[in-house]
Amino acid sequence: MTNQSHYCTTKDIGELFLGKPDELVLAFDQILQVTSQWEPNSVGASVHTIVFTSQKAWLIIKPMKSVLDVKFYYPEAIQSDRFHKVSFFSGKYAHHLRIQEVEQLDSEFFELLRIGYDYSLE
Repeated sequence: MTNQSHYCTTKDIGELFLGKPDELVLAFDQILQVTSQWEPNSVGASVHTIVFTSQKAWLIIKPMKSVLDVKFYYPEAIQSDRFHKVSFFSGKYAHHLRIQEVEQLDSEFFELLRIGYDYSLE
């Protein structure tokens, strides 16, 4: 008997936004538009999250009731007031940003995401 800690399923990204505020959809669309220019990069949905993958998964977005939980990993804790939470997980740090509106998606936000993306290529 296999002990599985999770399972994956293919889901339409749009399904994850059903019943969520339009502002979250707009924010996700902007994140997708900017990060789609970073290659290699593919996007897929699982049961509750949207996973961005380069050579490995580098960004996980979970649409919640009124926010997007945006998470990336890095080997060190990055200091920034932008983070909702930073936690150590499996030899690296998970950095969580909470997004409620498009206005939060400024150059600093995308610079932080780029750190996670570049780390995924190592």
